[in-house]
Amino acid sequence: MKIISTNLAQPKTFRWKGNEETTGIYKSPSHKPIYLTKNNVLNDEISDRKHHGGFYQACYVFSAEQYPFWKGLYPHLDWNWGMFGENLTLSNFDERTVFLGDVYKVGNALVQLSQYREPCYKLGYKFGTQAIIKQFIERGFAGSYLSILEEGSVEVGDEFTLMDRPQKGLSVYDLFQLRYANEKDQEHLKIAAASESISQNKRVFFKSYMES
Repeated sequence: MKIISTNLAQPKTFRWKGNEETTGIYKSPSHKPIYLTKNNVLNDEISDRKHHGGFYQACYVFSAEQYPFWKGLYPHLDWNWGMFGENLTLSNFDERTVFLGDVYKVGNALVQLSQYREPCYKLGYKFGTQAIIKQFIERGFAGSYLSILEEGSVEVGDEFTLMDRPQKGLSVYDLFQLRYANEKDQEHLKIAAASESISQNKRVFFKSYMES
């Protein structure tokens, strides 16, 4: 996996159901290194700190290989890296072959694959239709948040070097599927509920579906 774009956002206001809201989803290539801190990406807008930022959601990554699919569905949009609100656009990032809890060295930072991104109405607003929420979930390749174990700078061209992988693996793809599946795999639930790579409230969520 390699960084092909580092993306940052300035706050953008918009009207939603009669109210003025602010979002940081309108990211664009920064063309410079960015610094990953324990709780966020330095100089990047986080408008909703209840659902973004913090240790388990410090940095969001998304696959460049997914862009052609979405460009095919929404060819009228003005496309550039960062379109999905990701801080890092990665090449060769396949959610089926990377795992929850994987630890990577990238640039000067040490990062860990953590919890999934849950799409919300702000993604729908940006794409001009709330239909993308269902499409995004059904597609299943939703990227991943990173926890920052050691802060540091990263830049275009930096590669992710695997340093550690949990013994009981659950791919990033399977974790996302587990979140939205009506019938949840019990073995996957056990792994997710016990993983310290995701927040406590999400572990409780998965544990609630485990058979006694």
